[in-house]
Amino acid sequence: MNLLANQKVILGITGSIAAYKSADLVRRLREQGIIVRVVMTMAATQFITPLTLQAVSGNRVHTDLLDVETEMAMGHIELARWADLILIAPASADFLAKLTYGHADDLLSTLCLATAAPIAVAPAMNQQMWQAFITQENCKKLQQRGIHFFGPATGAQACGEVGSGRMLEPFELVHQIENLLTPKKLQGIKVLLTAGPTREDLDPVRFLSNRSSGRMGYAIAAAAQALGAEVTLITGPVALSPPLHVSIFSVYSAQDMLTSVLAHIETTDIFIATAAVADYRPVKMETQKIKKNQESMILQLEKNPDILAQVTQLTNPPFTVGFAAETHQLIDYAKDKLKRKNLDMIAANQVGIEGSGFDSEDNALHVFWQDGDMVFPRCSKKQLARQLMLLITERYFENTAQ
Repeated sequence: MNLLANQKVILGITGSIAAYKSADLVRRLREQGIIVRVVMTMAATQFITPLTLQAVSGNRVHTDLLDVETEMAMGHIELARWADLILIAPASADFLAKLTYGHADDLLSTLCLATAAPIAVAPAMNQQMWQAFITQENCKKLQQRGIHFFGPATGAQACGEVGSGRMLEPFELVHQIENLLTPKKLQGIKVLLTAGPTREDLDPVRFLSNRSSGRMGYAIAAAAQALGAEVTLITGPVALSPPLHVSIFSVYSAQDMLTSVLAHIETTDIFIATAAVADYRPVKMETQKIKKNQESMILQLEKNPDILAQVTQLTNPPFTVGFAAETHQLIDYAKDKLKRKNLDMIAANQVGIEGSGFDSEDNALHVFWQDGDMVFPRCSKKQLARQLMLLITERYFENTAQ
């Protein structure tokens, strides 16, 4: 299930060079299952055409306040009532001023007065215009009235200057919308996750590790945060941007991960162990690079600590979800691990197949608990993470109600 499926969003586009990003924003919103209707000011049409936005949104683009085809039915009022959210992206300095003082001289500003839905703005303007006293005063007034501000970002601008005033990128705006519109079912709940691989050093150059990219764990952390949880993510070495509004602790080895988990576990309500923790480590790490002096080499390894087992053996363990990555006998191994480690749930996925599992954008899961199971077919890890977190949330509250 997509957390944003069938949400209705009016995307308002105003006169800013950042309007060129709007087509991509519409596409990304629709990927989330959002129904998008675009409203443009006359200035916006100078930067991007209504035909472009109509093509990517799949709906007629609205530009006129008094449209003879719709005003018999009070079209602007109907549109205002239709929306679950009005997002103005980009929001120019001129439109922020118009919104502050309640002007209603075009369709977009009229909709903002006529709607009961939340309104969010993504400012986009020259850095000096953003810093101007009157702009900052307008923004303070709008925030006091409950208008949500997404950004702006800081960086290079179309005018050649550098500073605050850039519109957030479309993927960042989608995340902000997800935070705003998703029911906060996990409000007040603390979620601790592990993600990525661990590394066990052989010498100063080499280490033992695995193919985990961390994508699944990072996606689950973002999904939990969108549900209102206070999320802490303990991550092994990965090449990923951290999820927004999530506390990140970077670790290296299995022992490092265990130490960090135990430091946070006492205040945790839900523990989700997605990390691919190395099962073994070298008995001895060589202090100098191992030289290729022999035809073969024997490495002596010892078991790493079992993080999941140590968590579930606590006097008052959190609701614990494990992961099982298997190349064969997926169901048998997953059910055995669920029982043997006394887990509340386990999410099993088959690895070693092309296009799914480790180091892939997609995955599929078969989730088990004591008296039930659920299959999530292959899809993007972001979508899969949302589906899994909704199931974890449901099972968590059922468990705590007993």
